[in-house]
Amino acid sequence: MSSEAEANADFSVLRYAQCWEDADILLDALNIQPGQTCLSIASAGDNALAMLSRGPARVIALDLNPAQLAALELRVAAYRELSHAELLILIGSSPGNGRERLYRRCRSQLSPSARAFWDARSHDVQRGIGAAGKFERYFAMFRTRILPLVHSQARIERLLAGGTRDQRMEFFKKEWDTWRWRLLFRIFFSRFVMGRLGRDPSFFKYVKGTVADRILDRTRYALTELNPAENPYAQWILTGHHGSALPYALRPQNFECIRAHLDRLEWHGATIEEFLDRQKGSPIDSFNLSDIFEYMSEENYERLLRCVIRAGRSGSRLAYWNMLAIRHRPDSMRERLRPLNEISERLHASDKAFFYSAFVVEEIV
Repeated sequence: MSSEAEANADFSVLRYAQCWEDADILLDALNIQPGQTCLSIASAGDNALAMLSRGPARVIALDLNPAQLAALELRVAAYRELSHAELLILIGSSPGNGRERLYRRCRSQLSPSARAFWDARSHDVQRGIGAAGKFERYFAMFRTRILPLVHSQARIERLLAGGTRDQRMEFFKKEWDTWRWRLLFRIFFSRFVMGRLGRDPSFFKYVKGTVADRILDRTRYALTELNPAENPYAQWILTGHHGSALPYALRPQNFECIRAHLDRLEWHGATIEEFLDRQKGSPIDSFNLSDIFEYMSEENYERLLRCVIRAGRSGSRLAYWNMLAIRHRPDSMRERLRPLNEISERLHASDKAFFYSAFVVEEIV
């Protein structure tokens, strides 16, 4: 089975230097048990690494983009070679000097292709590898060129300090949610600008309706109903580092467990369609499918779901995000796949990667 995304999108650049999907809700949804086999879209590697903390026998990370696999490889090398504090500096989560030196300590662990990729990007290494992707540069442009036109640094710091829900609501209403904020947000996060600067334009092929207004609504939710002081994604977007909050895979309490299980992680340069076509051996128990279905027609979405079901077993779970295109289990597959709607809705309500419109959890019957 061929990949629709591969045929339409440009995968020649590092698109994501971080996983912009909340591993906390992912792990809750998948309920990974020791000894299981898991499959994950690789992206930058954070969530595949997070899955290791639950002790599965095998985590298979897939990506058709060699740049994404280079990002994953460098993270794996950093977990092996660096302390937790040094890892945060290399990523850019924490300020610090000597990132090039830290990279040199990791370099021998890399494959020739990953080594060549990062050797050619010393400037990205010096800034922190978590800022090296196209999507992160898009957010950096928002942070440095748009946000200063709307809010002062002091006001940004007050927003990120959080507070009680009532305090957050009052601050947002009185100080943050200005007409200038809404106007510039709608322009910068429009389909046109996001397609040019952030995501590949082909990723909007199946999107209906206004893009910016939907993201604006989710941003409002994240800055009021959720606590920005505990949100690593909001912290990075607004400051360029993780501040008072870290994603799951970068938290100190998870570092040693992930490092101890690195030998259970494998990665392949392949589409999920290609991998599942040749998959043999133990069934897969958990599938982290990122938001890949958003880039597919409904027909190809259903075809890939059937491949996933064949590779799994009764009780295997799928988790995936909808950002702008709506994808849920088709009625034609109701005998094979059960939506776990209560879990989906509960976890989406706490999703710190707030720009997604839905989080979908389903179970093979």
